[in-house]
Amino acid sequence: LGNTLPPENGMKEIIATLSSKGQVTIPAEVRKCLGLKSGDKLVFEIENDQVRIKPVTFTLESAYGSVEPLHRPEDFDRSIREAKAERAARKHAS
Repeated sequence: LGNTLPPENGMKEIIATLSSKGQVTIPAEVRKCLGLKSGDKLVFEIENDQVRIKPVTFTLESAYGSVEPLHRPEDFDRSIREAKAERAARKHAS
């Protein structure tokens, strides 16, 4: 690749350009290495003057449906009534 620097201490560096909107295209080699596809979320870990980019492995979207609700179908109106009653009971108890 023309925008690749020689390996230093076993680490490969790939140069990318920052756009005027603050955007960077992640090079294909990096996307392949991280197993990224369009729409994936990334986390930027900042430590001192170093930044690591990693794929996000756990999001609310990925967790959706992983916990079974106590009642099926969920009765949100009942849950709201119960929460309001519990709050009122706590308020009057104090």
